[in-house]
Amino acid sequence: MLTKLLLLPIMGPLNGLVWIGEQIQERTNTEFDAQENLHKQLLNLQLSFDIGEISEEDFEIQEEELLLKIQALEEEALLELKLAEEEARLQLELEQEEDFVIQPQLTTEIDRDKDLVLLP
Repeated sequence: MLTKLLLLPIMGPLNGLVWIGEQIQERTNTEFDAQENLHKQLLNLQLSFDIGEISEEDFEIQEEELLLKIQALEEEALLELKLAEEEARLQLELEQEEDFVIQPQLTTEIDRDKDLVLLP
């Protein structure tokens, strides 16, 4: 416990970056699975068209829908990556600001009344 407290200024920012990295990895895996499923659906659609189960018109409509979904997932993943990078950068800046200690400035004020000489 004492070690954790002593190492907090060093390990705190690192643990934060590791957590952000894990969140990005988790989202990427989820989106990759969704994207992989859409590609499988597209392949099944192509096979159905090739063996004559669906018409060319139905194939084109369904293909366009799947391609639009894939494109939307890719754009969403790119946006989330940019947001995560920005969040990590802001978090790092915030942690660096917290580590920066502002030293109070000493000002010298002259007490003018003290050196005043009264003349009779």
